[in-house]
Amino acid sequence: MKLVLAEPKYFKESISTISDLVTEAKFKVGPSGLELVAMDPANVAMVIFKLLSSSFTQYSVTGTEELAINLNSVKQILRRAKADDIISLETTDDNKLKIQLKGNTTRSFSIPTLELEDKEQRVPELTFPIAVEMDSVTLSEAIEDVNVVAESVTFLGEKNQLSIKAEGDLSKVFIEIKPDDNTQIKVTTDQKAKAKYSLEYLKKMIAAGKLSDRVTLHFNNDYPLKLEYKVTDRLLLSFILAPRVDND
Repeated sequence: MKLVLAEPKYFKESISTISDLVTEAKFKVGPSGLELVAMDPANVAMVIFKLLSSSFTQYSVTGTEELAINLNSVKQILRRAKADDIISLETTDDNKLKIQLKGNTTRSFSIPTLELEDKEQRVPELTFPIAVEMDSVTLSEAIEDVNVVAESVTFLGEKNQLSIKAEGDLSKVFIEIKPDDNTQIKVTTDQKAKAKYSLEYLKKMIAAGKLSDRVTLHFNNDYPLKLEYKVTDRLLLSFILAPRVDND
């Protein structure tokens, strides 16, 4: 297997974001691209990632191969990549992944591939009555705002508004996002949707805003949240986050 990227940003930022949720991961490398479905160790969040073969200037793979690696090790190497470096990934006969960064100099790193438990993660089939497509920065700023006062955030969705609120011991914050040229709210029910989620996880997920200017948010009453970041002909990075259910 040998894969060559001329735009390191997409792979570099994806790995950086995913590694904050998942430490070790098994990628499937097939004809259409590099794919990953993984759960975080606490089984609270799922990551669904696909880097399309059209993102690569060279894409040599026989059939479908599996590549299990420590993402923190890869992240540390990719941090050394400059914006105009060409990155190549190549598996070797001695079960190593060779990562080469080529710019003014050529730097080659080798890390061991892993033997991970062969447990295939399945993406759950979820039905959402509300989808909000907005600028990534709008969501990121809202999450940063509510993080000032609390550890969890509540989303309330209806036809003409997405509300984001949080309450701490003494403080509270309430954010209203209305449909406009940059924000589209699609609903398939007259019922309002309300659910609470962990800010610790959301703060890690919104880092994917570095990859795409747009994000789509899906949720339902006390139901998992799905965040989708897409770059046409390049990548898809999605997250599914379990809700926090209160007794009140």
